[in-house]
Amino acid sequence: MSDPVFFSPVRRIDAAQVAELCGASLANPDTSGTLITGIASAEQGGPGDIVFLEGRRGAELLPRLRAGAVLCTAELAASISSDIAVLITPRPQQAFALVARNLFPDATMPGPWLATAGISPAAHIAHDAHVETNAVVEAGAVVGPGATVGAGAVIAPNAVIGPSCQIGRNTYVGPGASIQAALIGDRVIIHAGVRIGTDGFGFISGRTGLEKIPQIGRVVIQDNVEIGANTTIDRGALGDTIIGDGTKIDNLVQIGHNVRIGRSCAIAAQVGISGSVVIGDYVMLGGRVGIGDHLTIGSGAQIAAGSGLMHDVPAGERWGGAPAQPIKGWLREVSVLRGMVRDKSRRQDGNG
Repeated sequence: MSDPVFFSPVRRIDAAQVAELCGASLANPDTSGTLITGIASAEQGGPGDIVFLEGRRGAELLPRLRAGAVLCTAELAASISSDIAVLITPRPQQAFALVARNLFPDATMPGPWLATAGISPAAHIAHDAHVETNAVVEAGAVVGPGATVGAGAVIAPNAVIGPSCQIGRNTYVGPGASIQAALIGDRVIIHAGVRIGTDGFGFISGRTGLEKIPQIGRVVIQDNVEIGANTTIDRGALGDTIIGDGTKIDNLVQIGHNVRIGRSCAIAAQVGISGSVVIGDYVMLGGRVGIGDHLTIGSGAQIAAGSGLMHDVPAGERWGGAPAQPIKGWLREVSVLRGMVRDKSRRQDGNG
């Protein structure tokens, strides 16, 4: 039995069309008709594939490069075999992603799992819910009382849309995801198992132990957000938990109540953001970053993977470590500690 093909290109394009699409310069006009039928990494490319090369790693791959076409920076172009169509661009990976989206548009936005149109007879739709034309609600999905599902949206099998929630147009809600007390914008991707609008972690010490603080706020997800599998976003205690336009969140991220995240942020897997944190625009958080409550991270800041943040971070700064500090200080401390370990090892070896 042959291996299944999950994604196939929707079109074929030649090197000249690639150059026009991404604004690249074709090094040799004679290769303009080179046909592109697929995409691949530079390590695994073959005839018909387009790949990209940049930086030191790209230079190391040149001797064994096999591809139909390559997107690369100018300094690498002269070293590439003449039988490969060379497209010169200052940002090869960005151009490669553009070509990939053009060839494989189905891989950028999940679609229905059961290839159904409209509302499945096995879905559960409240009598006063509103599902707009061209939306898809698949088997086992639940759309609660007063909820709205926008045109072109896909509610995958066994997803649950809670009472009065709003799902924007062309938004995707993955299998088994649950949404409550939330307003979801247009063109949002919510992957399998996501939990949006569950209780925030709010308790106070009382006479009989920990007593629950009612969480009566909402979650607001703005347009063009992507939320990875099994991520959880708690609703606000009194106000809203907000995820800004264009922000991308990886799998297994925890976002506490009343958190406000700005536009076009990138948040990697296993990040934990405590309640009432404010994050500006274009912030990048590496994997397993932990952020204490009520902190502010300024726009454009970057936090290294595995860091533990206990203080506010000014806009544009790079921090790392646990507890986190400006990156230069952290790297300096790491260097000093390594030197101390080396010195101790030498002394021990000398005494041995």
